[in-house]
Amino acid sequence: MATETLSPVVRFPLGLAAGVLATLAMDLVMTRLPEGETPPTVAAGVLSLTHPDRAPGRLASVVHYLAGLLTGPLFVYTLYLAESVIAPSAVATGTAAAVLLVVMVGFFVVVVLPRPDGLRPDRRARIGRDWAVSAAVYVAVLVPVVAVGGGVL
Repeated sequence: MATETLSPVVRFPLGLAAGVLATLAMDLVMTRLPEGETPPTVAAGVLSLTHPDRAPGRLASVVHYLAGLLTGPLFVYTLYLAESVIAPSAVATGTAAAVLLVVMVGFFVVVVLPRPDGLRPDRRARIGRDWAVSAAVYVAVLVPVVAVGGGVL
């Protein structure tokens, strides 16, 4: 267990880099799931007010990669919050990881996914499930990179 962690000047850029790696790992999983590549099109559809099946592909890519990139620093911030309560440790890291996963899945399933019209309930459930799997992969890659690189573990 580390008693000191790297400064924010190092940890936030590390979070950005880890976000890129985690997004690329997530992409590998998304392509193998039945609705795995649909969540970015759902987000693009919400932003462009179109059905997800007709949402602009470029916007879906931009939303996906930008969100993946920025979620890395969001995890670093969440980790700092956990460390302020628990102290830098594996427990703080696990707590921050669990919070991030709940926020990622919850935000998509509760805020984004219900917005488009024309998606059958069974398809919404599949999209939500595939998103949860993809988000879990993202977190599983992101957390060790930030924790080890940031001197937590």
